[in-house]
Amino acid sequence: MPKEKLSEQLSERILQEKTSGAYADLAFKESMVIRRRSHREETPVWRPKFARDIDRIMYSPYYNRYTDKTQVFSLVKNDDITRRSLHVQLVSRIARTLGRALNLNLDLIEAIALGHDIGHTPFAHTGEVYLNELYSKHTGRFFSHNIHSVRVLDQIFPLNLSLQTLVGIAGHNGEIELKEYWPVEMNSFEEFDREIEKCYENRAHANRIQPSTLEGNVVRISDIIAYLGKDRQDAARIQMLEQNAFAGDIRTINSEIINNLVVNIIENSYGKPYIKLDEEHFEALKIAKRENYAKIYESEPTREQMARTVKPMMAEIYDQLLSDLQQGKKYSPIFTHHIDYVNQTHYTREVPYDQTEPNQMLVDYIASMTDDYLIDLHHYLFPDSQYKVQYRGYFDDAVKYNSED
Repeated sequence: MPKEKLSEQLSERILQEKTSGAYADLAFKESMVIRRRSHREETPVWRPKFARDIDRIMYSPYYNRYTDKTQVFSLVKNDDITRRSLHVQLVSRIARTLGRALNLNLDLIEAIALGHDIGHTPFAHTGEVYLNELYSKHTGRFFSHNIHSVRVLDQIFPLNLSLQTLVGIAGHNGEIELKEYWPVEMNSFEEFDREIEKCYENRAHANRIQPSTLEGNVVRISDIIAYLGKDRQDAARIQMLEQNAFAGDIRTINSEIINNLVVNIIENSYGKPYIKLDEEHFEALKIAKRENYAKIYESEPTREQMARTVKPMMAEIYDQLLSDLQQGKKYSPIFTHHIDYVNQTHYTREVPYDQTEPNQMLVDYIASMTDDYLIDLHHYLFPDSQYKVQYRGYFDDAVKYNSED
């Protein structure tokens, strides 16, 4: 599949419609925004409603923590590989490129993109699996990072984000690719809250929530586009794989993958009430994802070490801090680093945070941690523990500096 360009016919159509003012307008309208506490909203002309969502997400207490959370490769010291902070920026950039071409609401796109992974655990999807197992064992309920992102921005910190932003975040699941992405109507917080509760009772339901806007669907497909080639690039950076190790038809270089998928989406979605890939590109996307799973995610070099160390460390932290909560040990980090921290933020709450069910508070705390913080916390709680993680350093694979030529 060569590097592609938008067809001359569609390029001319878009240019003519922009010039004439007849540009296809399927953007979600600011006037339709729904918030839990709408009576408190004052929106000056220079600060549109979804721009407020962006600001609230970026200045929220957990936004900084994206920086030290694994995207794919844990326990690797390498500033050239993607951390979750970069991933959400890449998703936002790709989604806004699509949104601009399709004349959608760019502020809504950016809000969904920047908030979509804020509930992600340390140590990527592996950490998510570990935390879900612990939470389910203790409560019979389930943890999913997309649903927890909503909890962070709507419950732990009641930011009064729009329903449209929150539904987009809940429905962002980048593990499920579709040929066509249609908005699924969601008109009230009552309905949304019922859907979110179903995700705690049935983990599979977390994959069934769909964005209610075209903007949310643009972010959903952009999530896949953002990691597909970048994860390959990162695998090559840490010398796990060669850049040419992939045989799919979608191209192998990250920029070419992004270009070809973006061009095809614009070609098939402009002026339409859905987001679409044609059959050829959809099949190529599925093949590329399968290749990534087989050659990267299921072969990630630290998986065994994570199972031997991080998994039991997280379990020990969970058990110890749950005991501290139940015994009311106010000097424990669950109080000093988490509950007190959350309570210091000045948000209006219907129920005080410290009245949250203990397991839920503990899950909130662990999910908020960065990779390094979890390791340091375990060492603080269990200084004589047998579990020690070992990072792959910058020079572990280098020729010994003082060796003879």
